[in-house]
Amino acid sequence: MRNLLLVAAGGALGSILRALVITAAPFPWGTLAVNVSGSFVIGVLFALLAGTGEIWTILFISGLLGGFTTFSTFSLDVLRLVESGRAPLAGGYVMLSVALSLGACWAGLLVGRSLP
Repeated sequence: MRNLLLVAAGGALGSILRALVITAAPFPWGTLAVNVSGSFVIGVLFALLAGTGEIWTILFISGLLGGFTTFSTFSLDVLRLVESGRAPLAGGYVMLSVALSLGACWAGLLVGRSLP
């Protein structure tokens, strides 16, 4: 039960933060911003939280950053771009999102591992 409450609390805050970022940026760049920045922070925290116990991983990675990042909104953004006749932009957005998110997660992991 404790783990579910941790995920819920972190997820609620992460979702609020995502909504603030997405509404502040023009479509579809807010979603890109949350996914790339969230991927970086997940990488950092994964390295920093290793061996600290699952409570922090559940709260921050599964909860907070799970609520902050969003694959479903990314998917809908791609479909909206395609349906509005902007298929080339949709394709570029997919490639950019995946490349930047993976790169950011990897960079975050390296940063996290380099911290004392």
